[in-house]
Amino acid sequence: MLTTLVGWLVLLASLAVFAAIGLRQRPDRDLDDFLTARGSQTAGPLALSFFASGLGAWILFAPPEIGALAGIDAVVGYGLAAAAPFVVYALVGPRLRRIVPSGQALTEFLRIRFGRGFAGYVSLVSVLYMAVFLTAELVAVAGIAEILAGVPRIGTILAVAVVTLAYTTYGGLRASLRTDRWQGWLVLALVALAGVAIVSGLDSPGTTWRDSGLLGVDRPGIEAAITLVIAVTAANLLHQGYWQRVWSASDDQALRRGALVGAAATVPVVLVVGAFGILAAGAGAAEVPALSVFALTAELPDVIVIGVMGLGVALVASSVDTLENALVSLVAAERPATTDLRGARVLTVLIMVPVTGVALVAGSVLQLFLIADLLAAAIVVPSLLGLWRRATGAAALAGGIAGLVGAFVGGLVERGDLAGAVDAVTFADTVPTLPPFLGALLGSAGVAILVSLLSSPSGDLDSLEERLPRRTPTGAGSR
Repeated sequence: MLTTLVGWLVLLASLAVFAAIGLRQRPDRDLDDFLTARGSQTAGPLALSFFASGLGAWILFAPPEIGALAGIDAVVGYGLAAAAPFVVYALVGPRLRRIVPSGQALTEFLRIRFGRGFAGYVSLVSVLYMAVFLTAELVAVAGIAEILAGVPRIGTILAVAVVTLAYTTYGGLRASLRTDRWQGWLVLALVALAGVAIVSGLDSPGTTWRDSGLLGVDRPGIEAAITLVIAVTAANLLHQGYWQRVWSASDDQALRRGALVGAAATVPVVLVVGAFGILAAGAGAAEVPALSVFALTAELPDVIVIGVMGLGVALVASSVDTLENALVSLVAAERPATTDLRGARVLTVLIMVPVTGVALVAGSVLQLFLIADLLAAAIVVPSLLGLWRRATGAAALAGGIAGLVGAFVGGLVERGDLAGAVDAVTFADTVPTLPPFLGALLGSAGVAILVSLLSSPSGDLDSLEERLPRRTPTGAGSR
């Protein structure tokens, strides 16, 4: 364990570096530039941004816990789940750019495609998910600093919130994209360093790995993997930070390559960190599975512990600055006529005030996370069907309702009674299971597609661009 003074120095030095990088970004010329950095990013920077923004301090807790409890198949599922949303963005992002080249949000597209009712519902779920994600990241980094160096939670949370706000309110999305480049490389280097150090610190890594008893493939592990893929993919397809990056790409090819390379880089990192949980179980150091990484590094030299703490700060900064700007972007997309550049900067700060307050008192936000994931699973397919000419607003609403019903039916099948079904869909025991997520996904998709096929096409997709607020598309893709 580091001394508290060293912990403070690592925390503040790491944040100072990211602030210096972010503040080098010139102030934005207008609101659109602040929120989309439209047409400015080539494949390489986009890949690093998807990678760095998609990871967060959660990877030091969740994948090791899954590894220690459910084994290698669930860890593989977690790795695929973390990367799967980027593959979807690579597939559907170019089409959305061509339909609405001056767009900035999926919810904005859904509003002009299906109407305010369905779009408003999607916006609420999106805001809930991102706010919980932001809170969870602040709670996680506070836990890392407290475990490794005894830094008070309030100090870590306030430091991260203030510093990320400083460069995000100044440089907007471009500042977040700039810091992502450095944070992405830093995360790769520090994960590799931690991996080598942890393996080197074990007397017999191969034996420890085998003694874990977590290398087999079984039904619970496969179900856990499928659950993670559905939950994480659905939720991250409602993450406005990634949709911003869709329009920030210089062209469709840059978007595809950036998203796919980001996905390819994400998988091995999650697998390595998840493997720490399996190693901790084999070494008898997984009494608290979520703390497996810290149990394995407890006896390592201070320089390695400093590296792990620096990794945590880099992870949280890369996701927090993305979420700060994304939440403002979502609000601006809903109220385009009443938001200007100055207002967007003020709103960035105002949004962080309640989030920071909740993070200071929150013990765990896992239950809220799971509820948001399930709500997302119930509407993600109807949302993406907006890119299909046959889809209608009635089909989207029907699909969203059917998704909620399907989730409850899945919980009922799993638990066998109404009370158990309620517990299953509200995650009373904070354990995600497959039936509610599968019910939500299949129910929403089946009903939305069926109602669309029974209805007349709802309109001409080529005319949607004309219904957007006037912006200056500077390279967001051709029609």
